[in-house]
Formats: sequence, C-alpha cells, structure tokens
Amino acid sequence: MSEKTGGGGDDDIGFVGCEFHYHADKPPVGRNPTTLESETPRPVVVNGKRLTTIDLHAHCVVRDVVPLVEGRYELDGKDPSGGEQYSVGDVTNRLADMDAMGIDVQALSISVFHHFQWAERDLATEIVRIQNEKLADVCAKHPDRFVALGAVALQHPDLAVEQLEHMVKKLGHRGTMICASVNGEELADPKFHPFWAKAEELGALVFIHPKHFKEGAPRFQGKGFLANIIGNPLDTSVALAHLIYEGTLDRFPGVKILGAHGGGLLPSYIGRYDHGHDSNDRGGRGDEKKKPSEYLKQLYFDTLVYNTENLDHLIRECGAGQFVLGTDHPAGMANMNPIAHLLSVPGLSEDDIEDICHRTAEKLLTTKG
Repeated sequence: MSEKTGGGGDDDIGFVGCEFHYHADKPPVGRNPTTLESETPRPVVVNGKRLTTIDLHAHCVVRDVVPLVEGRYELDGKDPSGGEQYSVGDVTNRLADMDAMGIDVQALSISVFHHFQWAERDLATEIVRIQNEKLADVCAKHPDRFVALGAVALQHPDLAVEQLEHMVKKLGHRGTMICASVNGEELADPKFHPFWAKAEELGALVFIHPKHFKEGAPRFQGKGFLANIIGNPLDTSVALAHLIYEGTLDRFPGVKILGAHGGGLLPSYIGRYDHGHDSNDRGGRGDEKKKPSEYLKQLYFDTLVYNTENLDHLIRECGAGQFVLGTDHPAGMANMNPIAHLLSVPGLSEDDIEDICHRTAEKLLTTKG
C-alpha cells in the first residue's frame, strides 16, 4: 500500500503504509521504539482495519504577525520569526512528515512562543485575528488533513471570550490552545471564569500547553535543558492541580480540557493528591467536591510520554478513553513515531486503539458552534 502527499511540488513522493497484527498479550512493536524517526507511515492498518489517526498536539507559527512584534523590548532581543519548520505556510513538508509518521489529521495550534501575553489589547486583537484567519485558510484548503485550535489573548479575558466565540462560530475552529498560566496568574483564577464558561457553552476543546515554568528558572540552569524536561511537565501539573483544588472543574463540569505531555505529573502522582484530600494534611483538601482521582475522567491527555512503560501506566490509571495521539510536531521534542509507541503497549483492545487513534479526538473536536 502507498499514499501520496499533497499540497505542492512533491506530490509524486509516495509512502508505503504499515499493517500490524495486534494482540493484547503480544504487541507487534517491541518496548520503547525510537522516538526520533517514524517506522509507521500512512496508511496504518491494525488487524485488517484501516485506522484514522488524529494528532492533537502539533504546532505552527503564522509568520505574518512577526512585523507587529519585531523590536519589542518584551522579546529580550530574541528573534520572533520561529523556525522555518514551524511555518504554517510550509504545508508540503508538513504533509510529507505527517505521511511518514502515520498521521492522517493534525490539529494545528500556535506555538507557545507566539502567544505574546505581554501584548496590549489592540495589538493582541490584531495578532490573534491574523493567526486565526490564517489557520482557517490552511484548514479550508486541506480539510481532510487539518483542523484548527486557534489562539486567544487570555491576558484580556473578555477579549478571549469574544475571540473564542468568533473562531468557533465564524472560522470553524474546534477549540483553542492556551498556556498553563497567564503572566503568572493561574488558569483557575476567577477572572478566567467567563472564558471557561464560554468554552463549556461552545463545546470547544481547551488544550493546555506548558511554557517552561519560569518560576523554576533558577534551578533549571545548567545542562540537560531542564526548563523543558522538568519545567514543561511541571507547568501543566500545577495548572491542572489548581483547576481541581480551586473548584474550577466543579463549576464547569462540561468543559473539555486536554493536558499536554500526558498531563505532566498529575496522573502519575494522583495517589498523593488523594491522600492529601482524604487526610486534609495541612490543608491538603481544597474546594474540590470529590477525590482528585475522580477528576481524571473529566480530563484528557495526549500520548506524548515517549516510552512504553509510562504510557502503559497512564492508560491503566486513567483509562484508554481519556487519551489522544500527540506528537509535538515539528518541535525538537517531537515523538516522530507515535503509532509504534502506542502499539508497543500491551493489554489494549481494538476499541482502545481506535479510541486513542481517533474516536476520542473526534469527540473532543466536535463543537456546538
């Protein structure tokens, strides 16, 4: 089997697909497959059935906004253009990567480094308008390959509400990606309640993505890129924990939240959260109305945890129905082999595999707009 790429001069490049015979007690892929290159090009067939695969963690930048922010002191002299591979205009190479990775559809979200939270209201309005209209344009040209999780200027909560409604109702976006905090303020702060209310009303997915947890920066110095390796999962963990303990998930029980990188530390350490809730050790219980572990069924997580044991543990802890594919493409931390990663996990049913590959994502991407 083979399929061709689309969207440019490389349309004659073909990729040969992969067929797997998965059995719960004998996965077709060995433990801890490489994350640096794909072994599972499109189309992906498991036990004789062609699988649709949807990647909900994939980024881009809209370079048209660069002239609006160049030279701003808030950038600290950093180049705001983003890497060439991130450009949403480079559709041909992106489609070729997706084909090689076994990904049918990507949900495009703006890189966190193009969430200019320092932008004043008028500038933020124009940045988000350009970003969201460009995303809509790309998705309209390739409706079978892309959907959009647009941007909002959450530093201006009332504006973010307007932007979310516009992108869902007028542009056809399926939700938004936001950072794990907003200029040091937690997403559970009451000032953001109108945003959560609008997301719940629209059925819009809110993808929470970290940005290096700046509060830990002094201890992340040195080797190992700890701001990413430790800081990113920690950033997501803190955001999700506050949404639980401050009662946000009780106030907005229907909101659809996706936590990047397997939800950070939250699912893996959920027993510690429950102990604090049950014992109320030194105020370990907050405003939550049930055990923290019970909120795992209100949250969704991507598969981007890089090895077999981590993903196996998370699926057993949370349930396969709470997971979607995530790659972080085209970042340096991308898992370029997401299908092999999933199929290396033992104990899955065919329904589990379909849920993770596309069914749960399809549910999350369905709006009321």
